[in-house]
Formats: sequence, C-alpha cells, structure tokens
Amino acid sequence: MSTPESRGPGGRIFDSLGQAPWIWSFLAAALAFGASMVISSGQGTVSLASAALTFAAFSVVVGIGQMFVITLGPGNVDLSVPASMTLAGTLSLKFMASDAGLILPGLLIALAVGLVCGIFNYGLILALRIPPIIATLSSSFIFQSIAIWSNRGLRIKPPAPLSDFATGSVMGVPNVAVLVILLAIVAWFVLERTIFGRWLLATGQNMRAAQLSAVPVNLVRISVYVGSATLASLAGFLLASFSGGANLNMGTEYMLMSIAVVVIGGTSIAGGKSNVPGIWGAALFMFLLVSMLNSLGLGAGVRLLLTGTIIVAVVIFASKRSYSA
Repeated sequence: MSTPESRGPGGRIFDSLGQAPWIWSFLAAALAFGASMVISSGQGTVSLASAALTFAAFSVVVGIGQMFVITLGPGNVDLSVPASMTLAGTLSLKFMASDAGLILPGLLIALAVGLVCGIFNYGLILALRIPPIIATLSSSFIFQSIAIWSNRGLRIKPPAPLSDFATGSVMGVPNVAVLVILLAIVAWFVLERTIFGRWLLATGQNMRAAQLSAVPVNLVRISVYVGSATLASLAGFLLASFSGGANLNMGTEYMLMSIAVVVIGGTSIAGGKSNVPGIWGAALFMFLLVSMLNSLGLGAGVRLLLTGTIIVAVVIFASKRSYSA
C-alpha cells in the first residue's frame, strides 16, 4: 500500500490539500463556474468572474462575523445580521445625504451601529439568559423597526466618490473584493496568530474547561457578537453604496447566506474550529450556483431549496467525519 512519503512531494501536497476543509468549497465553485460557462457557451466569462467576486465579497463580510459566532459552539448564531445591515446602511446614508465630505463620518456611524447592535445582542443573552438564536432574532425586529422609522420610504443616494469606489475595480479586480480579501487576511491572522484566537477556539471546544483555564469567556463572547454585528454593518454600508442606496429589504437574503457560507466553507457547527479561506470558496460557489440556476430559468424557490439541501448535506457529511475520527 502506497504512502504519501512513497509517492514523493507531489503525493504529500495532494494529501495535504485533500485534508484541507477549504479546498472543497473552491472545487465546488470551480465546477459551478465551468457549468455556467458551458450553459452560456463561454460568453461573458470576464463579467461573470467580476460579478462573482463582487457579490461574494458581501457574503464573505457577513460570513466572517457569523463564523466567529458559530465557533463559540452549538446554539450560537447571529440572526440579526440582515437587520444590522439595513439599519447601518440606512442611518449612514441618511447622515451623509450624498455629501462627499461626510463619507468618513458616515462609515464611523455604520460601525457604531454595529457596535451598539452587538452589545445589545449580548446584553439580551447575558442578562436574560435566553438562547442566542432567540435573543438575536428578537433584537432583529427592534433593529428593523428603527430602520423603518428612520427610512420613511426614502432612498438616499450615496456620495458619488463612495459609489464610484464600491462599483470600481483595480486591474479588473473589484475594489470591494480587494477590501474583503484584506479583511479575510486580518480575520485569519486573529484566529491563527493571536491569543484571542486561541481563547475563541478553546471556548468553542469546551466552555467550562476554558473558564477553568482562566480564559475570559464572557469577554470572548461579547467580542464575537460585537464583531459579527459590526461586520454586518460594514456589509450594509458597502452594499448600500454599491447598489445606489439603502432599502429595507437589502439584508434579507444574508440571514441564510451568512450561515451557508460558514457551514459550506468548512467551519464546524459543533464549535471550536474555524475556516476563513473556505468562506470565500463557499461564497463564490453560492453566487455561481444562483447564476447557473438563473441561466436555466429556475426561480428563487429552487435556489432556496438547493441551498437548504446543500447545507443539510454538508452538516451530515461533517458529522459523519467527526464521528469516524
């Protein structure tokens, strides 16, 4: 029986890639891209790649925040992501009022909205002792109501320089994608190279053991929920700038998407194990899958059905791998 050593460096590299959870999401994205090219007879390759990078970037931003939350362990998920996106996009654009001189303060307002939303979420979890799913779902109704009250049916355009940045590109790579790639690198560094990353993984693996090991569990938990809401708010700010204004439904699809890209990307739903690169692969795959379905003339119902089926299949597969290990 051959071993990686007997097959030489190539065999060892192949085995290492096969064991990397993130590789499967990128392979799925490549297959979806190839299928889309076959359906379109190779037309629009560059435009499809650019669109995939752009729209995947928004999913990656919220996915990174959701990944940190899910890493805390079973029952931890942030369902307030869509409402946080909407509230941040609405308040920041309303403040800027299309004035280019207020772009930086507008961004700070969006991030401040995320900070407040995250603290409020964890306040419900800690003070009322209710499950995170219920707490974040309840708070989402409050955030959405505030967005509705402040929006009043208006669609304020973003400042022209901000819109140009959000829709522009550098050497064919969308600006938004470049920004989110840098953000993903920072998230990877935090997880893999900092004490906070070790605290987070320890908390997700066994919260009680982490407490006994002097890990500041409550500090880790509130930081994670604040981080998730802040990243969701950043995504709302960028999406509103890209799409020409904030609307009350702008974050709706990102509730399921933020969870899907995390699970498909290789992060363990049991907690204690994260995967930043896989989120990018999963986000590209989800966009390309939707694009392919649209090319075939299939509607949103089929897309949601397939998304749910894929998530269930990935969860079952991951559970079986964990059990066999």
